[in-house]
Amino acid sequence: MSNSKFDLGTPINTALFLFILYSIQKIIFPSIPNKNSNKKQPTPTEFKTGYTWSPKSHPPTVLFKTYTPKTLEPFNGVDSQRILLAINGIVFDVSAGRNFYGPNGMYGNFAGRDASRGMAKQSFDPEMLTPVDQPLDKLTDLAPDEIENMKGWIDHFSNKYLICGKLVENDAI
Repeated sequence: MSNSKFDLGTPINTALFLFILYSIQKIIFPSIPNKNSNKKQPTPTEFKTGYTWSPKSHPPTVLFKTYTPKTLEPFNGVDSQRILLAINGIVFDVSAGRNFYGPNGMYGNFAGRDASRGMAKQSFDPEMLTPVDQPLDKLTDLAPDEIENMKGWIDHFSNKYLICGKLVENDAI
C-alpha cells in the first residue's frame, strides 16, 4: 500500500484547495448588500409585458341573489352589461360569453330567461321559453335523456361561469 499525502506542490491540488477555501468562505460569510447605499430599488407596479401587480380597477362584486322570471329578464345584455340565464333554478352570470349569449349570439334568446327546457331539448326555438309572467316550467314532461342533457349543461355552466343566484316563482319574493 502506498503512503500518499496531500501535496500542495502540484498545481491541480493548489487550485482545488483554493477553490474549496473560497467556497467555504462564501457559505460561512455570505455577501451582504451595503446598507449605506442610497440606490433603493423601486417596488415594481407592473411588468413591461403588461401584467399588473395592482389592478387599475376591480371587477364589480357579484352577490348571490334570488331572482324571479320578471327580475331576471332585464339581464339580457341589451339594457345592461350583465347577462344572466337560469337552468333548473340556478342563475348563471354568462357575461363573459357575450358572443354566445348576447343580443346577437346564437344562444341570445336564453339571456335573461329560464333556459332549462331549451337546454334539455337542445332547441333554440322561442316556444322553449316560458313567458316571464307565467309560473316556472316544472319540466315534468322531460324524458330521462333530456334531464341528463340539462344536468350536463348545468355541469358545463358551473365549471365555466359564476353561479350568482337562484330562480324562484314571481310571487316568491
